[in-house]
Amino acid sequence: MTRDDIAQAFGEELVRIAPDIPLDEIDRSADLRDEFDIDSIDFLNLVTALGKRFALKMPEADYGAMDSFDHMVDYLAEHLS
Repeated sequence: MTRDDIAQAFGEELVRIAPDIPLDEIDRSADLRDEFDIDSIDFLNLVTALGKRFALKMPEADYGAMDSFDHMVDYLAEHLS
């Protein structure tokens, strides 16, 4: 799976959580919670959905490495390789 595939899949899951997000206009380095105005429950739902989609354990201890769009893609790419 390429980094672009991962970013696309992540974007799809993100839009399910926050459907009003224009993915082509986001700051990919900004904090996810601030950029998308999602709360901790939405973030947990997002991480859970990604974990299921990729059959990947994403422990709470790793949440700090998932704070932006780019960091989440980096995290997923590293753990899926």
